[in-house]
Amino acid sequence: MATTGGEAATATNKQVILRDYVIGFPTESDLIFNDTTVVLKVPAGSKTVLLKNIYLSCDPYMRIRMGKPDPATAALAQSYNPGEPIYAFGVSRVIDSGHPDYTKGDLIWGIVGWEEYSLITPNFSHFKIQHTDIPLSYYTGLLGMAGMTAYAGFHEICSPKKGEAVFVSAASGAVGQLVGQFAKIMGCYVVGSAGSNEKVDLLKNKFGFHDAFNYKEEKDLYGTLKRFFPEGIDIYFENVGGELLDAVLLNMKLHGRIAVCGMISQYNLEVQEGVHNLATVIYKRLRVQGFVVSDYFHKYLQYLDFVLPCIREGKITYVEDIVQGLENGPAALIGLFHGKNVGKQLIVVSPE
Repeated sequence: MATTGGEAATATNKQVILRDYVIGFPTESDLIFNDTTVVLKVPAGSKTVLLKNIYLSCDPYMRIRMGKPDPATAALAQSYNPGEPIYAFGVSRVIDSGHPDYTKGDLIWGIVGWEEYSLITPNFSHFKIQHTDIPLSYYTGLLGMAGMTAYAGFHEICSPKKGEAVFVSAASGAVGQLVGQFAKIMGCYVVGSAGSNEKVDLLKNKFGFHDAFNYKEEKDLYGTLKRFFPEGIDIYFENVGGELLDAVLLNMKLHGRIAVCGMISQYNLEVQEGVHNLATVIYKRLRVQGFVVSDYFHKYLQYLDFVLPCIREGKITYVEDIVQGLENGPAALIGLFHGKNVGKQLIVVSPE
């Protein structure tokens, strides 16, 4: 609630705080709430921007930030600081601005705190929203980080060609559902894996994948992939890692391409699983490339030119799993690591 008095109005700002570094699977108790007060005006002379957060995104990479600082992961994501708000991508409205590129009322998407209000210094990870004929929530996913991730990994790294065979793991998630549809638009044959029969039905009947399977019901992943791809896989969009990656390597075609986006099966393990079929990369002349979406943010306008017509022409279906209220954010985030979400997980912090 905002109050006035003195020189500037203030408001209560509810925040989600990391209690301490996490080992193993995170729980809701690892995230606690804090109430603070925010001044509804930016500091005089600064180039900061005060935002009222509308939507917040829940993404698997946030688990990496919950762990202790590690040189191995620092290039992807700096650890959160215990006792401080966690942060992620969100959609927000400008309340006040000292920055020349932003004015009161502007809508933006980019990195913000898990809180009701955020004071930011805009950088390369913040984008002004120009196209408001599309649902605003889409900028947490389809028109935001998830969409750019799918586009960069599939189009920029994998260089797809019409008729190629594409496999997508974690295919019903925020990124996977888009990779599959981008592949269909390209004229590729696409199969996805997911962790429930409900999600498999979604892949085949809503997102238009040619086929899909529930990996939890398959005892022989190598044989399963051989059944769906008897001639081999040209492109694998990797979201899972572990034994699935091992099975994929044996089923890749010569000169196949693998875009390594994530490895959610490994994020909560204290000792990560090994990959036993790595020599296949040599034998089959595979190109395996990891990537971070921020490396491709300079192509965002190019991505919009590609995806906006697809959305407006009904060529893309996008499913969101929406949770109401910041107080329900921790449960939604933790649910990602137990496969509870169906589609893009996001939180409504305040009305548009």
